Amino acid sequence: MDRNTGASPFYSPLESAPPAQAADAKLARLRGIVALAFDGCREFRGRMEAAGLGPDDVATFEDFTRIPVLPKKRLMELQDGGRGLEALLARGISGLRRIYQSPGPIYDPEGPGPDYWGFAEAFAAAGFTADDLVQMTFSYHLTPAGLMLEEPLLELGCTVIPAGPGNTEAQIELLTKLPVTGFVGMTSYLDVIADKALARGLDLKKDFRLRVAFVAAERLPESLRKKVQEAFGMTIRQGYGTADVGCIAYECPELSGMHVTSRGYVEICEPGTGRPVPVGEVGEVVFTPFSTAYPLIRLATGDLSRLVAEPCACGRTSARLAGILGRVDDTAKVKGQFIYPSQAAEVAQGFPCITAWQIVVANPGGKDAIEFMACCDGPGGPLDVERFTAAFQARLKLRPRVTVLPAGQGLPENAPRLVDRRGFD
Repeated sequence: MDRNTGASPFYSPLESAPPAQAADAKLARLRGIVALAFDGCREFRGRMEAAGLGPDDVATFEDFTRIPVLPKKRLMELQDGGRGLEALLARGISGLRRIYQSPGPIYDPEGPGPDYWGFAEAFAAAGFTADDLVQMTFSYHLTPAGLMLEEPLLELGCTVIPAGPGNTEAQIELLTKLPVTGFVGMTSYLDVIADKALARGLDLKKDFRLRVAFVAAERLPESLRKKVQEAFGMTIRQGYGTADVGCIAYECPELSGMHVTSRGYVEICEPGTGRPVPVGEVGEVVFTPFSTAYPLIRLATGDLSRLVAEPCACGRTSARLAGILGRVDDTAKVKGQFIYPSQAAEVAQGFPCITAWQIVVANPGGKDAIEFMACCDGPGGPLDVERFTAAFQARLKLRPRVTVLPAGQGLPENAPRLVDRRGFD
């Protein structure tokens, strides 16, 4: 990505380029990525040939939509526990800098170059500058979040404390003893920090110096944003991306949606078909990063959104996403982790007394929580709740509240395995 070092407030010149100019630049990048991936990536070549397409057939955006989408949920199958990863790469393992692992497992390759994941543009829009000391609370262990979001901060000249997740008392010590002005993590965790700091008698505005936060990995209720912003006297801006492709969109100071990144191409498509829907209609977010290492062309994310085309007062000319409006399939993202019912089923199979179950996701007080509701009429009961909770957490990386339903109060036949009851006011 080009770094704009002049007087412009934008990180990339494409952010404020006339729409026609930006579209021409993106189409040229897409055509280059298609040609590269066709030559070097077996998965993509197979997808193109199955559709009767070659690189020369992709000359316009309309042509590009003829390429079959790649559903994100197929990545685990295609990677085949790591054995199939190279079929998805354009330049082989030697063309990578790092490989991360997300739950599933899904492997997340990182290619070479500064700010590979493209978040510097998002941090600049949020207001981070070279004067900021930033506390990073995402994990650095196997998952990409910590390094994915640290490197763009370094690109902007920020100083970073690699705090990682948890250990809240130590986090508070760092935030109050050092002149930390920026926070990166989840808003719900910043709210936890606020509660614990207040319990210690600290003043959130006098004892902390926080002025800006960049948050991701969970939905952000406006009520929670307002609560935490007012508590610390700071601003909170969120970004949207995935561990597979990095930054997709981000908020600007105007809070009028999330600007589509300049380092990839975003479509809103009809789920299942990959056909683009008219601007303003809800559909699945389909993203193509301009990556020459791991070209996930037309990755169907499973997230629902719609495009906002009206001009933004911030001066950026890109279209915007109107937030994440739901999920296409039966997964849900909780505290930065996807819940897959198939994984919960594997855990439940180890407890024969469980005859039916359902996961309920809610967000009381703006904080995500999961409840595992179980009918335990089978052999081997009663359910060892503590052992089950530990097994669930080990497999899904999230700790549920387990509710054993009374005898005779079963779940309806064909009840969905996963129910998302979160409200985002």
